Amino acid sequence: MNIIIRDILAVVGAETVRSDIYIGNGTILSLNERPMGFVPDKVISGADRLAIPALINCHTHAYMSLFRNIADDLPFNEWLFDRIMPLEDIIDGEDAYWGCMLSCAEMIKSGTGTFCDMHMFPNATTEAVKKSGMRAVVSRGLSGGKNDAAGGARRINEAKAELERYSSEPLISFMLAPHAVFTCDRDYIKEIMRLAERLSLPLNIHISESAAEVKSSLSEYGQTPVEYLDSIGFFAHKTLAAHCVHLTEKDMDILSQRNVSVAANPKSNLKLGNGIAPIKALHDRGINICIGTDSAASNNSLNMFSEMNFTALLHKGTSGDASAISSSEVLSMATENGAEALGIDCLGKIEVGYKADIALISTSNPQMQPMNNPISALSYSATGGEVDTMITGGEVVMENRRLTTLDEEEIYHNIKRITKKLGGNK
Repeated sequence: MNIIIRDILAVVGAETVRSDIYIGNGTILSLNERPMGFVPDKVISGADRLAIPALINCHTHAYMSLFRNIADDLPFNEWLFDRIMPLEDIIDGEDAYWGCMLSCAEMIKSGTGTFCDMHMFPNATTEAVKKSGMRAVVSRGLSGGKNDAAGGARRINEAKAELERYSSEPLISFMLAPHAVFTCDRDYIKEIMRLAERLSLPLNIHISESAAEVKSSLSEYGQTPVEYLDSIGFFAHKTLAAHCVHLTEKDMDILSQRNVSVAANPKSNLKLGNGIAPIKALHDRGINICIGTDSAASNNSLNMFSEMNFTALLHKGTSGDASAISSSEVLSMATENGAEALGIDCLGKIEVGYKADIALISTSNPQMQPMNNPISALSYSATGGEVDTMITGGEVVMENRRLTTLDEEEIYHNIKRITKKLGGNK
């Protein structure tokens, strides 16, 4: 589809400029100058709107939107092992699909065009992504080892089958995801590393999310999770590390030396009492930092504007430095840094030749006026509800707050059905 976004204020790099944006073949063809022979199929007015790169959510478990507001105000281990994991045993693949559909609807309506998902139900995320028109990096969460050899092998086979089935989908790519050091033994992680090498896939893993995780690793291996993974060569592969809350100075040096990308999840880490990742220290070491929401079971939203706000404010407060993690840096974390972490070329910027993944934000809202500094407004004023139009891969997936690819009533109907299955709505 050929699209012109006419006369719009757009975030281009660290600046805002007024421009016409020409889109064709899923890419940004030109800013201002009309491409030769360009005939638009659609013209979108930029009046009272701000164009930004569609946001990139670098850590989700999309199916877990089914568990939103169901196990709150609990310590991490009780939340995970006593409440969430038993619920995961109740749902099936179809339930997970509708949980993913709900997540896609929420993310689109709050400005996210791409997400990185770690799941446990084959084909649920991928089918939801296909339906929604979003862009996604999908990874089957892998846990196992000598104590669960059959289960570990099954999960790897599921990951390979899903990759083969959806390898031709233009908006879907893959990572391999050993869940964490405490759920995978050494041989199992090594097997995943060998598979990643054969398939040329990056790795996606939870690292040092809780103090208990670090304590367990020190007890079993005599090393922190970062030191342990480095010792077995894990970071020789392109790696996306989620959380990274409890890090030593040595850990941070290793992550920097190995070019590991860190997906910070500030709201989830706070809600579960796990702490605050040392983003300022990581940033100062030149580590590529991106942002994730984690699941709606632990956040409890998938709203990247809220996550940007928390990221900026937390690290000003904890460092005592009001200039720490600027609004411009936070926007980069939620856009181009995310693209780098996920290994997706030409994504996360409004720039000629880049993928046409663009969010249009209404500025006709009290909280967005006056527009003295649009980039600051994105971190400190916007709520996500200002997003009125979303374009992913050059296709309009939401226009004037109406989803064009998803039926919200159908999603809510199925979510209500599953909620009753889980014992809710009594």
